[in-house]
Amino acid sequence: MADQVKFELVSPERLLLSAEVEAVVVPGAEGDFTVLPGHSRLISTIRPGVITVMQGGRAADRIFVEGGFAEVTPQGCTVLAERATPVAEISREQAGQAVQDAREDIEDSKDDSARLVAAKALEVAEARLRAVESPAY
Repeated sequence: MADQVKFELVSPERLLLSAEVEAVVVPGAEGDFTVLPGHSRLISTIRPGVITVMQGGRAADRIFVEGGFAEVTPQGCTVLAERATPVAEISREQAGQAVQDAREDIEDSKDDSARLVAAKALEVAEARLRAVESPAY
């Protein structure tokens, strides 16, 4: 349909979602962007955050991604995600604990390499926590 966008979300393990949707909001590295029918071509890295699938004028699906790449064409959007989890499946308590653990790992880091790994884990953990605490569009 001309008023729909073909959206595919793929992780290393499998195809997670393939559907015709009204729009998709993607957490790009330079900021969120919305893909609508007829969108210009675009390739972007994705930061940890929530992909929001819009249907019927509302957020029909929210999926947390840890990062990856998005390719947009006038016909659709394909996201290759490092890892993806439906926001509804994320435990607020576990997300909060992961933030605390990552902060402790940064403090306990013995060298710059370990500190960088811990900082990346903290970035993902904080984004996951925001995903469960923030309402959909």
